[in-house]
Amino acid sequence: MNSIRKNLPGEFFYGKKVSINIVLVFSLFFLLAAFPSFTLGNRDSSTAANEVVIWTYNSFNSEWGPGPDVARVFEEETGIRVVWENHRDAGSIVSRLLMEGENANADLILGLDQNLAVRVLDSNLLSSYRPRGAENIFPELILDPQWRLIPLDYSFFAINYDSERITNPPASLEDLTHPRYANSLILLDPRTSSPGLGFFAWVQYIYGNNWLDYWRRLLPSILTVSESWSTGYGLYTRGEAPLVLSYTTSPAYHLEYEDTDRFRAVVFEQGNPLQIEAAAILRNARNPENARLFLDFMLSPSFQSIIPLTNWMYPVIDIPLPASFTANPKSDRPLMPGHVTEEDLNEWAALMLRGY
Repeated sequence: MNSIRKNLPGEFFYGKKVSINIVLVFSLFFLLAAFPSFTLGNRDSSTAANEVVIWTYNSFNSEWGPGPDVARVFEEETGIRVVWENHRDAGSIVSRLLMEGENANADLILGLDQNLAVRVLDSNLLSSYRPRGAENIFPELILDPQWRLIPLDYSFFAINYDSERITNPPASLEDLTHPRYANSLILLDPRTSSPGLGFFAWVQYIYGNNWLDYWRRLLPSILTVSESWSTGYGLYTRGEAPLVLSYTTSPAYHLEYEDTDRFRAVVFEQGNPLQIEAAAILRNARNPENARLFLDFMLSPSFQSIIPLTNWMYPVIDIPLPASFTANPKSDRPLMPGHVTEEDLNEWAALMLRGY
């Protein structure tokens, strides 16, 4: 395996105010407002038959993300047009899918990870398909033996640090609680961010039943908890804090496009959690054959070679990596933490509200 992140800086929603946003109750109004109105049903049948509709997260289909190149190459190879529908993040995709159920107007969902997989697999909304080239996927990355979730890329969650401000970076989760890191850490909300959920599961994996006590001890180190990865990482690169939750693959971006190794990632002595992003065909897809062709394409070198320098993740098959990926530290202790419950997240939110 080449080594067992995320869309890195392109556009960020920066703000001067650094604060924690805790939302304990999501109303129906909020859910409806979060999902834009779509008009796919108004397309004529001849057009719809020659396309594939894919829900993904915003940064995947941004101008700096892989979406535009993926769509162009797929259409060149197959004649099928990709219709992207962007969502704020992977959690938003899952929430909308579960809300709309069999009426979800998509052929594929793309970008959810193993931390969100349980909710989707239990929904009975996915179709099983073993794509052409599945035998080339690194075996460690296969999420579902029934092939309802197909891996598309992977990386490791990691604490990233600004080497111009920190010369002695943390080497473990416990180190993050040290007073020298007071107000130095930007984390991500596990209810709205897949990396945030990954960090939450990481803490539970290491500390077991004492996970809540760890968060209490970590509170003095936290500057803010951002809603999304892009917001949190943007604050970090602007110098708001020298530590941020990101990926082991984040340094490659800065080396590739900024020619600097200032921003670095740390591999912890206890290991780092693996994040595997996946795609899936919906059972009620309007164009299932086009969706299957897309998954075949997704596992080809044509697609996988786009991923490293646009989504800043590793490909799931063995292909050459860009030279800038030498900046990424390698973890030889991949962790696969367990499922996080809604009760745990509510308990965390209550603690954070009290803590701030």
